[in-house]
Amino acid sequence: MNKKQTKPKEPLANKAYRELKRKILDNELHTGSHMTEQEVSTLLEMSRTPTREAMLQLAREGLIELKPRHGMRVKPVSIEDMKEIYEILTGLESTAAALCATNGLNNDQLSLMRESVTAMDEALQQDDLIQWAAADERFHRYLVEFSDNQRLQKLVSNFIEQSHRVRMLTLKMRPKPNSSNKDHLDVINAIESNNAETARLIHHQHREKSGRMLISLLENFGLNHM
Repeated sequence: MNKKQTKPKEPLANKAYRELKRKILDNELHTGSHMTEQEVSTLLEMSRTPTREAMLQLAREGLIELKPRHGMRVKPVSIEDMKEIYEILTGLESTAAALCATNGLNNDQLSLMRESVTAMDEALQQDDLIQWAAADERFHRYLVEFSDNQRLQKLVSNFIEQSHRVRMLTLKMRPKPNSSNKDHLDVINAIESNNAETARLIHHQHREKSGRMLISLLENFGLNHM
């Protein structure tokens, strides 16, 4: 008889990292909040060793600051940080759009990108901005993943995560994002036509416009640190 294969257990340090990161990105742990290592360990219901490893990894990613003998502090994101992040995302994602068009995407990849835009449309029809944001982020991740540039993927993923908290905080402050959906479709069409410069230009303009709108919201509402 063949023994039933069991799925290997996820290392506790990985689990602690994923859960702590999720709590930070979803604003369950507020910006500037302090927690001792023991408090984090209790929150995650894990021992201090995997908790400590998770905190070290998140510190390397810039989401928290480690304070000797005082645990951690969730790092705030400033307006200046967001300006820099969007400048970087605009350049890198526009390059990804051009690479997708140059390399050519298969039908499955194009379908996934179109499905994400369809999900954005459906979410807007239901006034569900949370689902809209999830589908929008999925589109941007596909765009970068399908560029087939591993280093670019790693860089963009880090900056998307850094901006996630602020985007979720401002989601209900912004106008209804109908134009974003159209921009995404235009990018897909340019990619499908293998028109690299058009794909790059459309996405560059889209990201620049989104960045200006977000910074304006932060300034108008006096949200200097998030």
